[in-house]
Amino acid sequence: MPDSTGTKPSVLFVCVHNAGRSQMAAAWLTHLAGDRVEVRSAGSDPGKQVNPAAVAAMAEAGIDISAEVPKILTVEAVKESDVCITMGCGDTCPVFPGKRYLDWTLDDPAGQGVEAVRPIRDQIKTLVENLIAEIAPTTPKATT
Repeated sequence: MPDSTGTKPSVLFVCVHNAGRSQMAAAWLTHLAGDRVEVRSAGSDPGKQVNPAAVAAMAEAGIDISAEVPKILTVEAVKESDVCITMGCGDTCPVFPGKRYLDWTLDDPAGQGVEAVRPIRDQIKTLVENLIAEIAPTTPKATT
Protein backbone atom coordinates (compact mmCIF):
# COMPACT_ATOMS: atom_id res chain seq x y z
CA MET A 1 0.00 0.00 0.00
CA PRO A 2 2.22 2.85 -1.19
CA ASP A 3 1.60 6.44 -0.23
CA SER A 4 0.41 9.07 -2.68
CA THR A 5 3.89 9.35 -4.20
CA GLY A 6 4.05 5.60 -4.78
CA THR A 7 6.95 5.05 -2.41
CA LYS A 8 6.09 3.92 1.08
CA PRO A 9 2.90 3.59 3.11
CA SER A 10 2.09 6.10 5.83
CA VAL A 11 0.29 5.37 9.09
CA LEU A 12 -1.37 7.71 11.58
CA PHE A 13 -2.08 6.48 15.12
CA VAL A 14 -4.79 8.44 16.95
CA CYS A 15 -5.77 8.46 20.61
CA VAL A 16 -7.46 11.24 22.57
CA HIS A 17 -4.41 12.40 24.54
CA ASN A 18 -1.64 11.07 22.24
CA ALA A 19 0.22 10.23 25.44
CA GLY A 20 0.17 6.43 25.70
CA ARG A 21 -1.21 3.94 23.19
CA SER A 22 -0.66 6.00 20.05
CA GLN A 23 2.86 6.97 21.13
CA MET A 24 3.76 3.34 21.85
CA ALA A 25 2.29 2.22 18.51
CA ALA A 26 4.19 4.90 16.58
CA ALA A 27 7.42 3.94 18.36
CA TRP A 28 6.93 0.23 17.65
CA LEU A 29 6.20 0.89 13.98
CA THR A 30 9.24 3.13 13.63
CA HIS A 31 11.43 0.61 15.48
CA LEU A 32 10.22 -2.47 13.60
CA ALA A 33 9.69 -1.09 10.08
CA GLY A 34 12.44 1.50 9.99
CA ASP A 35 12.22 3.74 6.95
CA ARG A 36 9.80 1.42 5.09
CA VAL A 37 6.81 3.23 6.64
CA GLU A 38 6.09 6.89 7.37
CA VAL A 39 4.75 7.17 10.93
CA ARG A 40 2.60 9.82 12.62
CA SER A 41 0.66 10.01 15.87
CA ALA A 42 -1.78 12.58 17.20
CA GLY A 43 -4.71 13.17 19.53
CA SER A 44 -7.90 15.20 19.54
CA ASP A 45 -7.11 16.53 23.04
CA PRO A 46 -3.34 16.08 23.49
CA GLY A 47 -1.97 15.66 26.98
CA LYS A 48 0.85 17.74 28.42
CA GLN A 49 3.38 14.89 28.26
CA VAL A 50 3.74 11.26 27.29
CA ASN A 51 2.58 8.90 30.04
CA PRO A 52 5.64 8.10 32.23
CA ALA A 53 4.51 4.46 32.56
CA ALA A 54 4.41 4.16 28.75
CA VAL A 55 7.90 5.69 28.57
CA ALA A 56 9.15 3.18 31.18
CA ALA A 57 7.47 0.19 29.50
CA MET A 58 8.94 1.08 26.11
CA ALA A 59 12.38 1.67 27.66
CA GLU A 60 12.23 -1.92 28.96
CA ALA A 61 11.84 -2.97 25.32
CA GLY A 62 14.84 -0.85 24.32
CA ILE A 63 12.83 1.98 22.75
CA ASP A 64 13.19 5.54 24.03
CA ILE A 65 10.05 7.68 23.70
CA SER A 66 10.98 10.10 26.49
CA ALA A 67 11.50 12.99 24.04
CA GLU A 68 8.12 12.54 22.31
CA VAL A 69 5.48 15.23 22.73
CA PRO A 70 1.70 14.79 22.34
CA LYS A 71 0.46 16.41 19.11
CA ILE A 72 -2.94 17.69 17.98
CA LEU A 73 -4.82 15.73 15.34
CA THR A 74 -5.11 17.74 12.13
CA VAL A 75 -7.03 17.18 8.94
CA GLU A 76 -3.70 17.40 7.09
CA ALA A 77 -2.27 14.47 9.08
CA VAL A 78 -5.24 12.33 8.06
CA LYS A 79 -5.03 13.45 4.41
CA GLU A 80 -1.32 12.58 4.31
CA SER A 81 -1.80 9.08 5.76
CA ASP A 82 -2.76 5.87 3.97
CA VAL A 83 -3.87 4.09 7.15
CA CYS A 84 -5.50 5.82 10.14
CA ILE A 85 -5.67 3.74 13.32
CA THR A 86 -7.66 4.78 16.35
CA MET A 87 -6.74 3.07 19.58
CA GLY A 88 -10.07 2.05 21.10
CA CYS A 89 -10.46 5.40 22.79
CA GLY A 90 -13.60 6.67 21.09
CA ASP A 91 -11.67 9.10 18.89
CA THR A 92 -12.57 9.47 15.25
CA CYS A 93 -10.64 10.77 12.28
CA PRO A 94 -12.02 12.89 9.50
CA VAL A 95 -12.98 10.49 6.71
CA PHE A 96 -11.49 10.84 3.24
CA PRO A 97 -11.94 8.49 0.27
CA GLY A 98 -9.11 6.09 -0.36
CA LYS A 99 -7.93 5.93 3.25
CA ARG A 100 -8.04 2.81 5.36
CA TYR A 101 -9.46 3.18 8.87
CA LEU A 102 -8.87 0.68 11.68
CA ASP A 103 -9.74 0.69 15.37
CA TRP A 104 -7.54 -1.30 17.74
CA THR A 105 -9.34 -2.03 21.01
CA LEU A 106 -6.75 -1.52 23.73
CA ASP A 107 -6.89 -0.82 27.45
CA ASP A 108 -6.12 2.74 28.48
CA PRO A 109 -2.72 3.07 30.18
CA ALA A 110 -3.61 6.47 31.71
CA GLY A 111 -3.10 6.45 35.46
CA GLN A 112 -1.68 2.91 35.39
CA GLY A 113 1.70 1.74 36.60
CA VAL A 114 4.28 0.13 34.35
CA GLU A 115 3.04 -3.35 35.39
CA ALA A 116 -0.35 -2.62 33.84
CA VAL A 117 1.18 -0.98 30.77
CA ARG A 118 3.44 -3.90 29.82
CA PRO A 119 0.63 -6.10 28.45
CA ILE A 120 -0.75 -3.12 26.47
CA ARG A 121 2.75 -2.50 25.07
CA ASP A 122 3.05 -6.15 24.06
CA GLN A 123 -0.42 -6.22 22.48
CA ILE A 124 0.46 -3.11 20.47
CA LYS A 125 3.71 -4.74 19.29
CA THR A 126 1.77 -7.74 17.96
CA LEU A 127 -0.75 -5.51 16.17
CA VAL A 128 2.07 -3.45 14.65
CA GLU A 129 3.92 -6.58 13.50
CA ASN A 130 0.75 -7.77 11.75
CA LEU A 131 0.28 -4.33 10.17
CA ILE A 132 3.87 -4.32 8.87
CA ALA A 133 3.43 -7.79 7.36
CA GLU A 134 0.44 -6.44 5.47
CA ILE A 135 1.54 -2.98 4.33
CA ALA A 136 5.35 -3.15 4.24
CA PRO A 137 6.59 -6.74 4.08
CA THR A 138 10.34 -7.18 3.77
CA THR A 139 9.80 -9.31 0.68
CA PRO A 140 7.23 -8.14 -1.85
CA LYS A 141 4.16 -10.30 -2.21
CA ALA A 142 4.17 -12.49 -5.30
CA THR A 143 1.64 -11.58 -7.93
CA THR A 144 -0.31 -14.23 -9.77
